[in-house]
Amino acid sequence: MNACSSRSVDLLNVAATCRLTHALGPGPRAAVWVQGCPFDCAGCVAPDWIPDRPARLVAPAELAAGLCSASGITGLTFSGGEPMSQAAGLAELVRCARALRPDQDLSLVCFTGYRLEQLRRTPSNAGVVDLLAQIDVLVDGRYVASRDDNRGLRGSDNQRIHHLTDRLRASGYDFEGRRRTTEIMIAGGEVLTVGMPAHGLLATLDEAKERVRDVPSGRVRRTAGQRPVRVDRISRISRVDRPSLGRTDT
Repeated sequence: MNACSSRSVDLLNVAATCRLTHALGPGPRAAVWVQGCPFDCAGCVAPDWIPDRPARLVAPAELAAGLCSASGITGLTFSGGEPMSQAAGLAELVRCARALRPDQDLSLVCFTGYRLEQLRRTPSNAGVVDLLAQIDVLVDGRYVASRDDNRGLRGSDNQRIHHLTDRLRASGYDFEGRRRTTEIMIAGGEVLTVGMPAHGLLATLDEAKERVRDVPSGRVRRTAGQRPVRVDRISRISRVDRPSLGRTDT
């Protein structure tokens, strides 16, 4: 019997997923962005994922199976939206993924707008304590645009990096000071930016999308199966035709 098949857990409300990325933590990872956030940070990079409305509803075990179908992933990253609002389902997702990949010792990086002290003192729901017990690195605090220093795997320098376990402490990954990298993935008519965007990237992406719209369709090069390009500023958009990318993957 599957290690998580006997549990009764609410469906996850998922904004987007990515089966394979190198932009959201050490090593190749799968990423999940949840729909809905109680915060309304000015300059939020994902405003469409703030409203608490149905997006894609999926069982944790089903999502874990889809994410673990990618070979070679060494960890998961949760963002959103606000992961702590769906803590119970995400904790179950991690358990299922680790049961499916016992040989990988999957790590978990999680972003939250809450402060760690608040989560421990007055958790917003019953699943928070469970999810915290699964997390290896927590990036906490609300995004403050005026404190975005364009460095690291955090949106602004008021956000903190907490190693809740030792699993990634010796990985050599500089969560606070590393140069930001972003993967641009285009699938199903949608553009998904994966990673912490460097200054100017989103504006450049918007400009590039407008230019692509003006190019005759026969001149847009399609490269099926190509790995997404890692960029700090976009000089070219290549199309990535893989069903594992974007909002519709499982």
